[in-house]
Amino acid sequence: MLNVAEITEKDIPMSADIIRRSFKTVADEFGITEENTPTHGTFLKDEKLQSDFEAGIKMFGLFEWEKQVGFIALEAKDSELYYLEKLAVLPEYRHKRGGRDLMKHAEDYAVKAGGKAISIGIIYENEVLLEWYKNLGYEETGTKIFPNFPFTVCYMKKELV
Repeated sequence: MLNVAEITEKDIPMSADIIRRSFKTVADEFGITEENTPTHGTFLKDEKLQSDFEAGIKMFGLFEWEKQVGFIALEAKDSELYYLEKLAVLPEYRHKRGGRDLMKHAEDYAVKAGGKAISIGIIYENEVLLEWYKNLGYEETGTKIFPNFPFTVCYMKKELV
């Protein structure tokens, strides 16, 4: 049984490991390296996630009983807009609705905190993920090409209320 719970400080190292392992499949598929995209989740350092945690970014884990198998972070840009970050589910746990559960939990949290919308940036060329977000109600708001990235960033947004 999968459930979502808030991440505590003791969960940071495991969460960072889950992000790295989950994002590696995407890095391999899209030619992402530490040289061309050093901020990609595949290369996340525990210290960076710890710093985000200390800065107040909300973090939630997907758990199968006591074992963490997924992660999501939610950052308040202001009182009404939230940024969704680092959605990660270990490959062997994908397609079991865990990603949807993490998204729903983050959206519900944002609404309870007064949020009106959530924004996310994803790899535009990842057509499967793009469609997945569209099916969850997210709409494309623009794209951007960064000089060193081997992909285009697609920005998406969902109105919550």
